[in-house]
Amino acid sequence: MTIAEVTVIPIGTGTTSLSPYVAELQRVLEKQEGIQYTLTSMSTIIEGPLDSVFAAIRAIHESPFQSGAQRVSTSIKIDDRRDKESSSEQKLRSVQEKLQ
Repeated sequence: MTIAEVTVIPIGTGTTSLSPYVAELQRVLEKQEGIQYTLTSMSTIIEGPLDSVFAAIRAIHESPFQSGAQRVSTSIKIDDRRDKESSSEQKLRSVQEKLQ
């Protein structure tokens, strides 16, 4: 399973508040098939098959343009592990086990 951390930043929106754009990105993600996602305070984690993750990233990158932004900066970090199943939950659990 692919895990991606994605931050989408609309530029030139006339306000420093991004929460309306972030809320819309979450609505877009709700409609995407084959993924799971988690909103964090600084980014969104998207998990699923690589093609589905890329499709979701494309959809949320396009979203601010639909809301009037003229420029969008999207940062993506991808963890694509193929030797065994992986998930955000599994990765966190592994660290927690090592802390005990």
